[in-house]
Formats: sequence, C-alpha cells, structure tokens
Amino acid sequence: MLARVTHDADGEWSFATARETAVFGAAERNGVPGIEHAMAGRGTLCGIPGHQVTSYRHLFAPAKRRACPDCRRQAEAAPTKPCAQERLHDRLQDADPGQTRDDLLAALRKGANVGLWLHGPASQLARHYADLDSLTEGAEAAVEALNTTTSIGLACIEDGAWRFIAVLPDDSRPLVARGPRKPS
Repeated sequence: MLARVTHDADGEWSFATARETAVFGAAERNGVPGIEHAMAGRGTLCGIPGHQVTSYRHLFAPAKRRACPDCRRQAEAAPTKPCAQERLHDRLQDADPGQTRDDLLAALRKGANVGLWLHGPASQLARHYADLDSLTEGAEAAVEALNTTTSIGLACIEDGAWRFIAVLPDDSRPLVARGPRKPS
C-alpha cells in the first residue's frame, strides 16, 4: 500500500500525517494498447465504460509514462483515506471499556505497528495468528469469540513490550486482549 505521509513541524506521528493515497486498478481500452487507465467503479477515471476496457491485476501508476493524462490528474487529486491505525481505532471504539482497550487505543493514536489485519475462518486465524497462549489479559473472551463463529476479523498490534490482538466479530462488539511481546 502506498502512503502519502507528511510530517508536522514537531515530527509527531498522527492520523492526519499518516493518510494513505487512493489506489486504483489498471486497465487498457480494448483495441488501444499502450495507454494505461485508472479503474474506479464501473469504468475509468477519464470516463471509459468498464465494458470497453481490459482490467489488469496491478495498480494504476500515475507516474508512469504510459499513464492516461486525465486519469493521472484525477488519481493524484483523489482524496486520501485513513491509515490502518485510524481505521482500527475507529472500529475498536465499540469494544468493552477497560484498561487494555484504552491502552491499545492510545498506542494506535501514536502509530503502533499493525502487523496483521485480516478476515477469515476463525479456527484458522486462532491457530495460525492469534498466539492465544501468550495472552495475559482478555484471553478468555478472545478464545470464546474465536470458538463461537465461523468467520471473524483479527488484528495483531505491537507497542513497546505489549502484543495486542483485536478480535473483530462480524455481528458483535470487538474484543481486545494482550500479552507480553516475545523477544525477537
């Protein structure tokens, strides 16, 4: 993911300085090779309908020489979006209040590393990513949530001496747990 990061005068990390650039898929107009367009919705940014283009499995790169000038201008002017830390912070506002949640929210506001955030089969996420045995706070609720649903979201965040997990059920409140980070 490309990020448009600007630093404030104090050099402090913030949600505002960590905004991410908008990204678009790449496409070419059928029968007109050599010019790459930015896909958005049902067509390109420059107005070519989706049924008249072939989409590719890579992102539109506005700086490339082959980029459509109109798509380039619109892609570069597109609004930025919240970073992972801000999106996760907003999602965790609904978690049960408590010191663990408050510490994780504070860590996210300071730019804690969101090393993993995915959605999938709960049992596989628990087995491969949650490291439930290392959790010392909130483990019981996290285990229960992971055992009572088929698919779920899971985020792993590191801050200082702590490793947090955020369990993000599809149909109930998020849960936060933590344990000490393992030495690397």
